[in-house]
Amino acid sequence: MRILIPSVLAALVFSLGFHGSASAHCEVPCGIYGDQTRFTAMLEDHKTIHKAMTQVVALAGKTNAQSANQLARWVATKEAHATKTQGVIAQYFMSQRIKAKDPKYVTKLTKAHAVMVAAMKCKQTVDTKNADALRTAILAFHEAYEGK
Repeated sequence: MRILIPSVLAALVFSLGFHGSASAHCEVPCGIYGDQTRFTAMLEDHKTIHKAMTQVVALAGKTNAQSANQLARWVATKEAHATKTQGVIAQYFMSQRIKAKDPKYVTKLTKAHAVMVAAMKCKQTVDTKNADALRTAILAFHEAYEGK
């Protein structure tokens, strides 16, 4: 039994790390994560999404294998960062930080939803207007969240 428990624990830790389900925030609550750090990370994700979009457009007409490889990688990067942004909104803010008793609950929820929709549109397109809309939505959510 002593051997089984560490093995099961190791498998659990590996599977959590492999699937990334523990990366957004622990739900203990541990109290070590900061709201501003989440906003900073989402704005960094926006920059990556914007750059990925411009790179996909630049590579789209090229037919060599290296360009096709880079194009695929930029698309995957764009998708990953948009998904990451959605995850921060859902996992961190909506699940844990936005409270129903808050007088600005509906405003915060509406602004958080706008971030998720803008991130979805970034996945669907390579139009940098959608990346700009994501940045605007993140900033509007930050303003509502901070109560400014």
